Amino acid sequence: MAAAGLLLTGYLTALAWRGAAPALCTAGSGCDAIQSSAWSTLLGLPLALWGFGLYALVALAAATGRSALARWRWLSRLSLLGLAISVLLTVVGWIDVGASCVWCLLSLLLWVALFAWVHARRPAGAPGRAGWTSWWLGNGLVAAAAMALIVVSGSGVLDRRPEDPRVAGLVDHLDAIGATYYGASWCANCRKQTRMFGASASRLPYVECTPEGRGGPVAGACARAGVGAYPTWVIHGLHHPGLKTPEELAQLSGYVWPARRE
Repeated sequence: MAAAGLLLTGYLTALAWRGAAPALCTAGSGCDAIQSSAWSTLLGLPLALWGFGLYALVALAAATGRSALARWRWLSRLSLLGLAISVLLTVVGWIDVGASCVWCLLSLLLWVALFAWVHARRPAGAPGRAGWTSWWLGNGLVAAAAMALIVVSGSGVLDRRPEDPRVAGLVDHLDAIGATYYGASWCANCRKQTRMFGASASRLPYVECTPEGRGGPVAGACARAGVGAYPTWVIHGLHHPGLKTPEELAQLSGYVWPARRE
């Protein structure tokens, strides 16, 4: 099972480094939305790479150890950690992104199977019997700490990069001329669009068109504006659907894009 996990996460990591989409991740799909969300990375690295490392530790623990009990302790600890993280990411995908991913669900099934297999083969004297309360408490706290780190990272709290002066100026200009950026929380291209503005993203003149999630009613402001695709920019009264780079938006809005200083 650890070998299957290594193959799965290795495949996803290789594609993430190349900027390519995995199989079954067509544009606009739930998988595409998950892959383009803030939850696909942790501390600047693809989350699949962290998963690869965790599966590698499981394989190492299974192959080493001074005794069956020592191996079981490590396998129990690692499988609990992997299962907790996988469950968290699946729930976050449903709640925050409004989507699920076949690759994420496959990894979740692997962790469920691994956790069940490890604990079905618990050796004598292993945790779970009397006197091992502190063991489960300690490992539960480790898993909770890892989950908290992922939540904090995905929420953007750790991103302290300063605003790019050129992008910041564009955002000020768009706001000054009354431009509006219409999008949806579940829209993969909307997430890509927002990320293009880096630290200035929070100041964009953004309107959420599906506040109740995918399948919910369209917000009145979006219906009145005649928005039919996400993302859509309305600049000087004209609709510009689709993903736009800051440079393209500068041209459409009449903003003079400053040359980068050497």
